[in-house]
Amino acid sequence: MAEEKDKKNLLKISGYSSTAIEYILRKVNVGKIEDPDAHAVYTGPCGDSMEIFLKIEPESKEIKEAKFLAVGCAGALACGSALTVMVKGKTIEQAEKIDEDDVMNWLGGIPIQKIYCACLAKRTLKYAIKEYRNKQN
Repeated sequence: MAEEKDKKNLLKISGYSSTAIEYILRKVNVGKIEDPDAHAVYTGPCGDSMEIFLKIEPESKEIKEAKFLAVGCAGALACGSALTVMVKGKTIEQAEKIDEDDVMNWLGGIPIQKIYCACLAKRTLKYAIKEYRNKQN
């Protein structure tokens, strides 16, 4: 318990909001979806990598489930969690409109130098949706 409190304090001092800290420590939506309808892996310029898995309802094109894996910093974990929470229940068209600022605002604060993590999450989602559309054609 003391170790989790120490991690929370360190993340708070680093500039992470309470929402971002909870996502990081609880590992919200971290994992794989077996047999996903959409999937992509992307490595950003910083070297962090993210993998996104989506389950999409065929008729409505609504995202029913979203999970991710990331190799990177706490910012990548926070942004991956935020994005997967944000897209659930949205159509793929609505999800595509989510941008980096939306992710940053949803989190309520992460260190400014971690904006590339929001870009990483957004780009990985973009590639997953592109892969989904390519499979549909």
